[in-house]
Amino acid sequence: MADRRADSALGLTAPGYVGRERELADLTSALADPSTIALVEGEAGIGKTRLVRECLSAPSLQAARILEAVCPPLHEPFPLGPIVDSLHRLWLRDGPFETSPLGGALRALFPEWSADLPPALDPLEDPKATRHRLFRAIIEIVVAAGVDVFVLEDAHWADSATLELLLMIAASSVRPFSLVVTFRPADVPAGSPLRLLAARSAATGPPLRIALEALNVDETTRFLAAMVGTEDISAEFAAFLHERTDGVPLALEEGVSLLHERGDIVRRDGEWTRRSLSELQVPPTVRDSILERVERLDRSARSVLEAAATLAEPADEHILARVAGLDDDAIHRALTAALKSGLLREAEPATFLCRHVLASRAVEEAVPAPERRRLHRRAAEALLGQEPLPVARLSRHFRQAGDIAGWSRHAEAAADLALESGDDHAALVLLHDLMTAAQHPPERRIRLARKLGEAAAWGVAALGELGVEVTETLRGVLRQEDVPTRELAEIRLLTGRLLLQLGEFEAASAEIEEAVAHLEARPDLSVRAMISLAFPRGPDWPVSKHLSWLERATQLRPRLDAALDRTWLAVDRASALLMLGEEDGWPAAEEITSGLDKPGASLSEQRQVARGLMNVGHLAIAWGHYAESRERLDAAIELMRSTAYERLLNSARLTLSLLEWQEGRWEGLAERIADLAGAEDTLPEAQLEARLLLGLLDLASGNKDISGQRLEAALAEAGRRGLIDVQVSPAAALGRLSLSDGDVDRALAVTGPAVELIAGKGMWLWATEVVPAHVDALVAAERTDVAEILVRRFATGLGDRAAPAPEAALQVCLGVMAGVAGEPERAARILADAAAAWAELPCPYQELLTIERYSRQLLAAGHEAQAMNSLTTAQQRLQALGARWDADRVAHLLRQHGVEVSRTWRGGRRGYGDQLSPRELEVVRLVARGMTNRQAAESLFLSPRTVDRHLSAAMRKLDVGSRTALAMAANDGGLLADDLEAFGPRDGRAS
Repeated sequence: MADRRADSALGLTAPGYVGRERELADLTSALADPSTIALVEGEAGIGKTRLVRECLSAPSLQAARILEAVCPPLHEPFPLGPIVDSLHRLWLRDGPFETSPLGGALRALFPEWSADLPPALDPLEDPKATRHRLFRAIIEIVVAAGVDVFVLEDAHWADSATLELLLMIAASSVRPFSLVVTFRPADVPAGSPLRLLAARSAATGPPLRIALEALNVDETTRFLAAMVGTEDISAEFAAFLHERTDGVPLALEEGVSLLHERGDIVRRDGEWTRRSLSELQVPPTVRDSILERVERLDRSARSVLEAAATLAEPADEHILARVAGLDDDAIHRALTAALKSGLLREAEPATFLCRHVLASRAVEEAVPAPERRRLHRRAAEALLGQEPLPVARLSRHFRQAGDIAGWSRHAEAAADLALESGDDHAALVLLHDLMTAAQHPPERRIRLARKLGEAAAWGVAALGELGVEVTETLRGVLRQEDVPTRELAEIRLLTGRLLLQLGEFEAASAEIEEAVAHLEARPDLSVRAMISLAFPRGPDWPVSKHLSWLERATQLRPRLDAALDRTWLAVDRASALLMLGEEDGWPAAEEITSGLDKPGASLSEQRQVARGLMNVGHLAIAWGHYAESRERLDAAIELMRSTAYERLLNSARLTLSLLEWQEGRWEGLAERIADLAGAEDTLPEAQLEARLLLGLLDLASGNKDISGQRLEAALAEAGRRGLIDVQVSPAAALGRLSLSDGDVDRALAVTGPAVELIAGKGMWLWATEVVPAHVDALVAAERTDVAEILVRRFATGLGDRAAPAPEAALQVCLGVMAGVAGEPERAARILADAAAAWAELPCPYQELLTIERYSRQLLAAGHEAQAMNSLTTAQQRLQALGARWDADRVAHLLRQHGVEVSRTWRGGRRGYGDQLSPRELEVVRLVARGMTNRQAAESLFLSPRTVDRHLSAAMRKLDVGSRTALAMAANDGGLLADDLEAFGPRDGRAS
């Protein structure tokens, strides 16, 4: 959920200096030599001036006298204009300066200095000699003024006289000052003396050349963090900005400022991110910089840029020529000029693209509207001949060309293709846009509405605010009178499913129930509708009502002709039964895999079975059948891999992470979860559970502030979406956190709603975590009578189910109440049994927390020695587990009773600092073997973007700039030793 605080709560500052540490060190070190020549090159906005400013503010240069000259972008620059202006400012500030008679050569340039300059010199016949004498006089003034560093900015715009002066300075063997020159390589004119300066060695040696490159994704994230003053930057936000700015610092800074001014930066799930924006407007500063460069190109080169901006995707020379309207000879020359400008780049061999998204948009938006429509028409015509047909691109071009019929046809085809490929969100956006931006005949409108509803309701897209708009669009169709009854029922069902996702449970159930009444002829849809009502979402219906809908759906099984529909029903029936706490779900779960044994099971059926295995594995954790859970999850992951079911693979892996949390397998768990949560192909439901798990790990490690933010966000999101099973864990953890802070009212408030929900629906299977936390809060509030009633209801509701996890939790509650009743001996016995039950699962974290409760009851019963022994063991095991928050609490209790406990790290999960994390080391080792990022991603089951992030972090920590250098540094540091040992002894001898 987005934090609705005013966006002004996010303060922007000037961006910190990020990603240029090596270049800054090189330049600063070089300028320690009083006769250095340094050339700083890079495209517009890349940070050349910022690098020079940062360097000159270094402590070693703070006392240096700086002469700065800037070359303006004039069509006919005045000879030596930048030099004259800078010397004039220097004279006014620190002059006059004593010169030799040679200073008289400056009178023509500086008549205002006449009173302080030597007499004018006799004229020379040779103009070259006159210029040489003038240059010597200028250099003499610079030396007389005590200049230590002479900086010339934007030398690509410098006049020839200024550049010749630079060449003369560089050629001098006696030069008591350093020279720093910045320029854009793409804008240096052919034949410019600047190229000589860059190519030739000076009298004192070759110049230092620093070529600034764009920031990578990791550096972009740090750049944004420096701007907003917090490290809580979402990976999606950083990737969004990097993709559109190509990591150019000026574009990044201006883009973030523009988003901030528009209120489009919000806090969501403890991180700063953007609202639901598909595009980023071009900041004025960036637009002006780009268009200034465009205007210096000839008409043909501009036409190529306009064509590339119109196409907005890589295109070959033939396509660009057709869109630009150029013949073969003209396109070759124009393409060469556009590439030299730096505004066009080669995306892949023989295909070309604008430098970055903002450049593309700036160029396209500058084209007059009639011409822009003509370019889009040409683009559509050029692309119509391609195979396969690029329907998404054609949809955009026909729309921009004003061809509604062509747009509708290709947009619908693009949406169909997106749905087939699993990109539900892209299909959703296309279909919603198509339905709301144009009028359609009834048949097409109904067809589009059905597709829109299916993309939203049966798909897995993270709807966000778009969900409300889609729902209203479908409701608009329902209000129309020309929709046939059966089609109306289908659209009503889809609308109900959407309302479920939006948390409008009463409205959703009403729509779905009405739809069922008119779906008699479609048993497949009837089953889906009934299953939607069988899953326990929303607070009002008891378990019995959900079960009645599940039974009705089951009765329709004989009418399902398609094997896939029968498999789908079997999966959801078992899942719903287990979620509702019904033991009949276990034999139903066995039926799921029976279909795999029959010959000819389709790929879709196998994928549904994989989904069923994952669901059962997830629910087995709640029941407390951990061995069963691991078996099912391993089988699910294996089947997903063999059937290429990528959509749910990360969900299954995160469910396995949940099991590892329960089993106490915490080593590296947070990093594995973060990798999966940050992967672009992880579903929203799985991302929510990932954030919850990270919050739980943070709390256990003692990082209470971050934990509280994550847990509150997870609880709010789960509550909004009616996900009962996801609400209980954050509610319980926040209850514990509140009690530790002495805030009993807060503990009651945060755990109470979840307990009321469980009790109201009769879903006591999900009481495991939250009921003990609520009982603790009630006892702390001295409401023991209410606590007693709750524990009795828990026991009655759980009954004789074979559910080890809630059974152990019930024992904990009974032990607490025995202690409250003044029976510590009996309480200790009950809690000892509860701890043993947790150990049997195994769930070591809950086992150790229960041992702490047991030990406190031993203390109350007067068995101090026994209590100290059990507490000491618990404290050591909690510390080893990584539960430092709990270990510190137990250590404090031990110290109160005179038991010495060593002080340990209390800073939360220990960071890796400048050392490689385990995951970064894995990536480095794979890259060192010669793998590409994509190959490494496949090997580690990560996204390429995640691998890129780890690789960038590793390069930064090892202070290298290439993959080859990374492999060498890792080898030199002994980081590849394990890999080398796998191939035998390094000295080549047999072992």
